[in-house]
Formats: sequence, C-alpha cells, structure tokens
Amino acid sequence: MKQDIKEQLLTKRPIDLLFQLSIPAVIGMIVIGLYPLMDGIFAGKIIGQTAMTACGVAMPLTFFNSGVSTLLGVGSASVLSRAIGKGDQKTVDKIMGNLIYWVIFFSVIITVGGILLAPHFLDMVGAAGEIKAYGIRYLRVIFIGSLFVNFTQSANMVMRGEGLMKKAMTIMGFGALLNIILDPILMTIMGEYAIEGAAFATITAQFVQAVATLHYFLKKSKVVKIHKIQSDAEIKKEMFSVGSSAMMMQLLFMIQQTMLYKMAFKYGGDTNGILMAASLRVYAFSFIPLWGMSQGLQPVVGTNFGAKQFDRVRQGMKVFSIGGLVLAAIFWLPSLLFSSQILSLFGVEANIIAQGVGNFRLFYSVFILYGVMVMTITFFQSIGNGKKAGMIVMLRQLFLFVPAMIFLPMAFEIKAVWFTQPLVDFITITVGILMMLSELNKMGKDKA
Repeated sequence: MKQDIKEQLLTKRPIDLLFQLSIPAVIGMIVIGLYPLMDGIFAGKIIGQTAMTACGVAMPLTFFNSGVSTLLGVGSASVLSRAIGKGDQKTVDKIMGNLIYWVIFFSVIITVGGILLAPHFLDMVGAAGEIKAYGIRYLRVIFIGSLFVNFTQSANMVMRGEGLMKKAMTIMGFGALLNIILDPILMTIMGEYAIEGAAFATITAQFVQAVATLHYFLKKSKVVKIHKIQSDAEIKKEMFSVGSSAMMMQLLFMIQQTMLYKMAFKYGGDTNGILMAASLRVYAFSFIPLWGMSQGLQPVVGTNFGAKQFDRVRQGMKVFSIGGLVLAAIFWLPSLLFSSQILSLFGVEANIIAQGVGNFRLFYSVFILYGVMVMTITFFQSIGNGKKAGMIVMLRQLFLFVPAMIFLPMAFEIKAVWFTQPLVDFITITVGILMMLSELNKMGKDKA
C-alpha cells in the first residue's frame, strides 16, 4: 500500500491525481462544513434568528480549536509525506505519538480558557442582550469537546498526508451526518435549553469520530502507527514551523470575523449583525471545499518535491490552480444568483434580506479567485516553506485587512464593512500568484 501510493504520487498524471485525491477530500470537507451550516439553519428555524446569530457570533472563538488541530495536522502531514518520499520509516513511527502529546496539551488549555473567557469575547464582538446570553450558553458546552475535535481533525490530516482520502472522509462524514441527525432532535427535546441541544449534538458527533480515528491508528493503519506518546524534538520543530502558517490562517480568520461582526453591529446595528452572521456562514461553507482540494495537492507537491521531481511539481500546481478556479465558481455563481433564497434559509426576516442583499453580493464578489489563493498557500506549506505561506496569510488578514477595516468605515460607513474584504483579497491574491511563479521558476534553475 505504502509503495503503491508513493509510486502513484511520483508517476501518475496530475489531472488523475487531482480527481483521485481531491474529490474525496472535497466531499469530506463539505461534509465537515455542514456542521456549522446546519447548526445555523436549525437554530434559525427552531429557535429563531437571534439564536442563529448567537451561534454565528460564537463561532470565531471556536477557531482556537481549528487553529490547534490545523497546526498539528498540517505540520505532521507535511513531515509525513516528505518522510514517505525519502523512505524514512523512523520518522514516520514517531509522528502520531508526538501529535497526541500536543493535542492533549493544547486541548486542556483551550477547554478551561474557552469556558472562562466566553462572556468577555462576546462583549468584544459587540453582542449584547439575548444574542450574548445565547452565545455564552452555546460556547460553554462546545468547549467540553475540545480534546475530541482536536484529535480527530489533526489525525485526519495525517491520514490524508498518507494519501488515504477516502478513509479520512468516511470518518468525518459519519460524524457530520450524526450531528445533522442529532441537531433537530436534541434542540426539540431540550425545550428551553435548545441552544445547549445544538452544542451537545456537535460534541457527541466529535466524540464518536475521535473513537473511530483512534481505532484506525491503533488497529488498522499499515504505515503510521501510535507508538510512544511523547514530544519528539525534531518532528516538533518541523511541525510547528510548517503548521504555524496554517494555524495563523485560522487564528487570523478569528480576528477577521470578530472585526466583521464588531463593525457590522457598530455601523449597521442588529440588522447588519444578523445579515453578517448568515453571510459568514455561507462564506465559510464555500471556502471549505477549496481546502479539501488543497489537501489533495499537499501530498502531490510534497512527495514530488522530496523526490526532486520539479517538473511534476510545476504541472501539479497548474492543474490544481485551474481546478481551484472551477471549484470556486461552483459556489460563487449560485451565491450571486440566488442570494435572497440562500439568506432566507437561516431564518433571516424578509425585510432584512431586502435591505442587505446587495451588500451580500458585494461581499462575495471576488470569491471566484480564492481557489488559486488557497493552492498558493498550500504549495509553500508542502515544500516546507512555512515562512512564505505565513507571509501571504499575514498580508491578507493582518497587514491589509485590519487597518482597512478600522479606517474605511470611518469614511464610507456600513458600505465599507461589506467591500473591505473583497478589496483586500484581490490585492493579496495578485501578490501570492507572483510569489508562487517566482518560486516555480527558481526550482527549474536550481535543477539545471
């Protein structure tokens, strides 16, 4: 199996690898993305638009978990695919023990911190009254599941680094399906505690996924096994250096969403806050498949780069960038054409939609180019150049977005809250593409 996957990564046509590796990953990621989307839809329909907004506003705080699992998962998967490329079994054997050690370490901190800091965070976002009260109740339950979600998501990325996309997708898919089934049941049964019901549905599903993942690595995996649970100095260093740019992206997402909510409430009141909660749900859901496709790209670039097959790295980037454009368009077009219908799914009232549909379309305008941006960041992570991946992420979400979000609304008021994001993204994508092309050209010259 091990030889087989490695052979395929080094010899198969990139277009075939795109379909083989990315389709299961994309479907898997869409299924994961259904969690928050369905939480929002059920909360909107069963409890009302206030609860939907509360779940949405609470969402950025849960990025601490996404950040940690991405840091550990992307970092470990990058170490793994390069170790498989070089045939280094000694490193492969230490990967899971190191991963579990750090999962436990970070999860304990996040669980305690998250439960204590929930009210302060919601104040910071600008949530008040009923929205804040619902948000606190939702978050206090969600953080109990930190250990399960962090282990499942990071170990799942290691499975994908091994090239086992279908296996990884099945575990994720089963959990998401369970969450979607439990959501309306628990929300209805728990009556006035319906918002806690939504959170309990999520952590139950996460627990089941964690058990299935653990079983795979203990009993089934042929290549990557769990040996001694301890931190390994060498792997830790690699893992943190590559994974930190991916984690940065998650944590900066948190800052970005927090600012979007804060400015929407500040300049446009509750109506814009509610509209932003629905818009960010749709936006986050459409973003997720692009990450799925990029996880197909990671072993292709990592393994070929490890084996010094630079032409194949170049071909792979070209094929996956075009694939990213097509995939982004599949979400971009319907969101622009059926904006009102999509927003009404979340229980948003008709008068709020009528006022805000133009802003939603503006917010979404540049989305078609995101596929290329995600592939560019993944390319730098896969060749072990965490620094450049980090630079693109920082440029987008910190250096450009934060100042623009503070100053532009002063001049253009609520309109700027909706157009700042696409403007910043357009600039970042252009810079990222130029950096990637320069790196690919350099690779050829080094070889010559």
